[in-house]
Amino acid sequence: VLHNGTMQDNRTFLSMINSVLTTDGFYFCTSYDLTHTLQRLANVSPEFQEMSLLERADPRFVWNGSLLREIQSQPEVSDRMSKHLIVMKPCRINGKIFEWILISRRSCFRAGVRYYVRGIDSEGHAANFVETEQIVLYNGGRASFVQTRGSMPFFWSQRPNLKYKPKPLISKNTNHMDGFQRHFDSQVLIYGKQTILNLVNQKGSEKPLEQAFAKMVNGMENGLIKYVAFDFHKECSRMRWDRLNILVDSVAETQDEYSYFLVDTEGKVVSQQKGTFRSNCMDCLDRTNVIQSMLARRSIQSQLQRMGVLHVGQRIEEQADFERIYKNAWADNANACAKQYAGTGALKTDFTRTGKRTQMGLLMDGWNSAVRYYKNNFSDGFRQDSIDLFLGNYTVDETEGATPLRTQKDWKFLTLPVIMVVAFSMCIICLLTAGDTWTESLAYVLFWGAAAAITAAVIVFNGRDFVDAPKLVQKEKMD
Repeated sequence: VLHNGTMQDNRTFLSMINSVLTTDGFYFCTSYDLTHTLQRLANVSPEFQEMSLLERADPRFVWNGSLLREIQSQPEVSDRMSKHLIVMKPCRINGKIFEWILISRRSCFRAGVRYYVRGIDSEGHAANFVETEQIVLYNGGRASFVQTRGSMPFFWSQRPNLKYKPKPLISKNTNHMDGFQRHFDSQVLIYGKQTILNLVNQKGSEKPLEQAFAKMVNGMENGLIKYVAFDFHKECSRMRWDRLNILVDSVAETQDEYSYFLVDTEGKVVSQQKGTFRSNCMDCLDRTNVIQSMLARRSIQSQLQRMGVLHVGQRIEEQADFERIYKNAWADNANACAKQYAGTGALKTDFTRTGKRTQMGLLMDGWNSAVRYYKNNFSDGFRQDSIDLFLGNYTVDETEGATPLRTQKDWKFLTLPVIMVVAFSMCIICLLTAGDTWTESLAYVLFWGAAAAITAAVIVFNGRDFVDAPKLVQKEKMD
């Protein structure tokens, strides 16, 4: 796909598309509608079933929808659509073989990267919204359990500014309730009752977000929506990860009420899921995935017993082979979602894989955090532009000619970091190579040290000017 710009522009255009294709795992299936849950497919009309996969697809999860617009009239081509998918091989418990499948569908509405896309838009679409469905197939029977995750659904931002953790800001002079109401109206319509599991810190910079979320839920006065706040980091501090069961146990009755979708061996619908858990932390990645995997384990425990795979009294945790597959799949799911949004694999996956926190896991979290810092500050602008170009949020105007897709930074913002590095290096050299007198050496060190410190302070003060910001789309989601 090229446009009428220069060869350099074409290379930039193609590299942006390639950035999305290599970052996000795209999948399509010609025999199964990956965009809908088992329960949604069971409750549709015969006319819906006869439609092509693209025509009936849930537009939230068709990432290549913009690219398919011109070929939708060609059924032999348009049946193919892309999705994020994890499929596990057949599993065995008590000599009985069943298939266990985990599918995560990431919404292409308000799509983007970690710090440039937060909160919601005016239509109520939440950033990093993911619908995760756990499916069990055994002896003709089918079971499904669905959960969702998504950014806190009001207007807030957290733009990168070279600080390790930029301060999140709630938008002022904005009617939050309109978008908030639209978001949950659609969630209730699609999924039924909602239980919000807010896992952010209840102190520090995250506290105002938790308070705003709770206030808005209470303001809705909707009996179909429950709000549960759980300070993940406080409760699990000092490696007390067993305390996560406090949250799971507190919502156990609600989970039993919501149930799950189940079809028996004769094709009869035995039960339907009446509601979903909507989990979130700041990024809806690391803490969120841990909790979702625990709720899903509780669901599959009940499903396998009703389907006759597990004996009464048997526990999933006791089935070592399946437990290993289960934990690794949920950890892989966390990594897939995290790479698309934050640029690295997920944190805390050592707990998901092993059931406990390890020193190696802490080291890997430190490494991933450092890589995230670099990518979020110095490469995510390009990645955001790539996503917007791929989704059709930005279209290349053929009349632009040789106008580059991305402009270069101001030269002075490229030279200041060089000056800081040179000044710091000179300071170290002066410390290592003493002058004729100690006062002369001290003067050199103070001069170059002051030069490095002042330059660093200027860079930090103007941090937003030094990060790699998106260039193609300037609209409310980038505020």
